[in-house]
Amino acid sequence: MKLTVRRHQEGKSYDESFDVASLKVTTLLAALYEIKAKVDETLTFDAGCRSGVCGACAVRVNGRETLACSYTPQDGDRVEPLNYHPVQRDLRVDKAKAQETLKKVLPRPIQNPKSKIQNPPLSPKEEALFRLQTDCILCDSCYSACPVLAVNPDFLGPFALTRAWRYATDPRYTTDEPQSDSKPKSSILNSPFSILDAVQTNGIWDCTLCGECTAVCPQHIDPKSDIMQLRGESLKAGYNDPNLSTQSFGAPDFGGGFGFDPNAGF
Repeated sequence: MKLTVRRHQEGKSYDESFDVASLKVTTLLAALYEIKAKVDETLTFDAGCRSGVCGACAVRVNGRETLACSYTPQDGDRVEPLNYHPVQRDLRVDKAKAQETLKKVLPRPIQNPKSKIQNPPLSPKEEALFRLQTDCILCDSCYSACPVLAVNPDFLGPFALTRAWRYATDPRYTTDEPQSDSKPKSSILNSPFSILDAVQTNGIWDCTLCGECTAVCPQHIDPKSDIMQLRGESLKAGYNDPNLSTQSFGAPDFGGGFGFDPNAGF
């Protein structure tokens, strides 16, 4: 069995094939370790728990994001680093810039003046609202799979928007009390740090809803659904989709852009 690895060393990028037929291979990560130990000690990659929990070993195999520790290699597989991340060496990338997006959606806990308990415990029903989103391991697979980042490098990306929805459904970070009469009000998303404000620009409206993020998530989280939920709450809160103002539905019409010609007959 042969594996092709996209190498990045000393300013050069190239493909190199390795024959792993004689090596002990159970997962792609095991194959990479075997190559490093017995064939080429300069091969560089990231790994951590080896159990699909830490997300450190995320790579692209045949153009699809996956965790190396969970993937069973096939003959002819091509392995390369994640998209949209600076490559440090071979399969190892710098995730710092991508994960900076999380800072834009981090809220502050709300202290309830009526309660003597600081951050009271959640009920099972409340916790269930964001249980799945909390399972994100920040492997960056969804970020790498997102086509929007190819044209807009400032896009927040799927995992940041999933994190935004996670906090938006946590009562410890949200309140029903409006913060300002001059800002839109939402039934669940008003907080000292406005989660909705944070995701309007380069956020929920830039997403194409293609679902690639959902397809590659190893934790079975659905960022596409989370983004749609944030869109719905934004509309209820008084925010508008900025894309609608630039769309045209054809002409002639009544001036509303819907392509209806009153003189065309029926």
